[in-house]
Amino acid sequence: MELLDAHLVPAVDGVAYGLLLFVVAAGLSLAFGTAGVLNLSHGMLYAIGAYTGAELSDGTWGGLVIGLAAGTAAAALAGAGLSAATVPLARRGHLAQALLTFGIALVGGDLLIQFFGADELPVRVPGALDSSVHLLGHRYPAYRLCFIAMAVVLAAFGTWVLTRTRVGAAVRASADDPQMLAATGHNPRAVHTGVLAAAGALAGAAGVLGAPIIGPGPGTSENVLMLSLVVVVLGGLRSLWATLFAAVAVGEVQTLGVSLLPDLAPYLLFAAMAAVLVFRSRFAEPAAHEEQGPSSDPLARLRRLLAARLQNRSRTVAAPARETADAAPGRFGAWLRGNGWRQAVPLLVLLALLFALPGMLDPYSISLAGSALALGLLAVSVTVLTGYAGLPTLGQTAPFAVGAYATANLADAGWTMGPVQIVLSALAAAVFSALTGPAVIRARGTTVLMITLAVGELTSAVINQVKSVTGGADGLVGFPATQALWGGEGMTEESELYVYALVVAVVAVALTLLVLRSPAGKLLTGTRGAEARMRASGHPVGRYLLVAHICAGALAGVGGSLMVTVQQYLSPADVGFEIAAFALLAVVIGGATSVIGGLLGAGLIVFTRDWVASSWPGHGPLLLGMLFIAAVYLLPRGLAGLRTAIGRPAPDGTPPAVATPAPSPAGKVSP
Repeated sequence: MELLDAHLVPAVDGVAYGLLLFVVAAGLSLAFGTAGVLNLSHGMLYAIGAYTGAELSDGTWGGLVIGLAAGTAAAALAGAGLSAATVPLARRGHLAQALLTFGIALVGGDLLIQFFGADELPVRVPGALDSSVHLLGHRYPAYRLCFIAMAVVLAAFGTWVLTRTRVGAAVRASADDPQMLAATGHNPRAVHTGVLAAAGALAGAAGVLGAPIIGPGPGTSENVLMLSLVVVVLGGLRSLWATLFAAVAVGEVQTLGVSLLPDLAPYLLFAAMAAVLVFRSRFAEPAAHEEQGPSSDPLARLRRLLAARLQNRSRTVAAPARETADAAPGRFGAWLRGNGWRQAVPLLVLLALLFALPGMLDPYSISLAGSALALGLLAVSVTVLTGYAGLPTLGQTAPFAVGAYATANLADAGWTMGPVQIVLSALAAAVFSALTGPAVIRARGTTVLMITLAVGELTSAVINQVKSVTGGADGLVGFPATQALWGGEGMTEESELYVYALVVAVVAVALTLLVLRSPAGKLLTGTRGAEARMRASGHPVGRYLLVAHICAGALAGVGGSLMVTVQQYLSPADVGFEIAAFALLAVVIGGATSVIGGLLGAGLIVFTRDWVASSWPGHGPLLLGMLFIAAVYLLPRGLAGLRTAIGRPAPDGTPPAVATPAPSPAGKVSP
């Protein structure tokens, strides 16, 4: 009883906090489970309601009602606009939607700060609710108890609408069978717009009513979005009551868990999210790699297996003759007569331009170029996973962070030799990826995005907690400079650091291209394009994907090491969720299968984020958001796609990007 009495107030706070997350997550679940939109701007919709409600609150019931109506309407209108924005991306999968909505979140967040200011706004509630009541011998805010009651009523009302009304039937039909819905005379596009408007209205109403609990301010939208994603993953997409219970559990962990288990609380949420996703990908969902329907007949699969084995044997017999022909002295001449030299010329010109940059730019711009190379290697690792292995990732900053912190700690311990730092950081990141890989490689599609997001957020939690290694929120600074070669001095000049980063990046990219264009790279590409056939012919697809995950992690670790060397400091913001989104954007800009395009995309992002934004202070997120939106719409296949569209090979010789298959019905996808 003493324990219950001591933690009663935090426990009730957890219920209130969880019910607030439920109202937000219900809208996110509705948008994703029914409309099929992975909306990473949902936290911004909450912020619209919170800012509007706070601005109109005056301590009266009228102010609360007006603020609730205005905030809900504004967020609903934004949700309807989001529907129009995502319709052109319907057949491009959830990755394009995620990047678009993240860009919209950056733009919307910047506009909200410009309009309402960067400080947290005070919220005034009616006097009757701005008081305390006695609860089992404790005083507790009346407003929070009132909010608990409203959230429970909302859960009951929402469940009734979805299960007992014609509107709910149309919504469920739009998720399960849009063609049948259209045959009954309903417009699926109108239902889609109405669902996203309703999701926005829920987020806006939560923002208005939750402003006294989670006030509007910088970082509010990101925090609400992350916690809502956890709730949706834990609760699923099919039941509002399951979402309600998951939200209350998350709220309790955020409040009661901090007081009972302060050391474990930061890890519990995303660890639970990752565990649920891995369980579903292994047991609950049909395996993505197995063919369904009539083609899964055992006899048919046996015939395909025998045919594939015979084909492989014939290729093995013919291989020595081909190798003998390829080894002939005329091979180099054939390369000259062909298009090989034409593919190499742009790369050589680009390389010469990069080496000439120190003589053309000021020290600040040179340092930005070095940072772009580090971020470029991260983007290349994302290209390997997303474009070649078919594993879209939002958590590649985790091995990037491992490499970065490994280099910083090595330098602090006196290990300042650059090649040693690179090798050990790559090894540490590879070991990390080997440990997390089994949880990733069995999932597909959106589930991969969510699992890798959970891994990235868990890594961020560790970074903030293990201060003896990472410096916590303050980061690391003041460690010795890196030596490029044995016996040399530490590099401190921007031009020296840039040339070192460029040499390392060139070697890393060259090795990556050699591997991707080797037979091993062809196997990886085949795994992405025809996984079921690869498995039927006896290929260990899981092993291929695990090796790709480990190698991509090592490459990201090299990028993290370079970033520390170039910047000479390290903070959690350098390895956070935004950097993961930037790496994905770089891949979209360059092209899903273009390694050089990923590097160019990273350079464009750093140029926009730091150099252009420096001439317009305070609007960096706005510029980046516009870059996200423009890249998703204007470069569906990236820069490499522009070249292949006119019949020319990409700068690195990569093949044309493979069109992304249409996503499965939204109601069938469970993150």
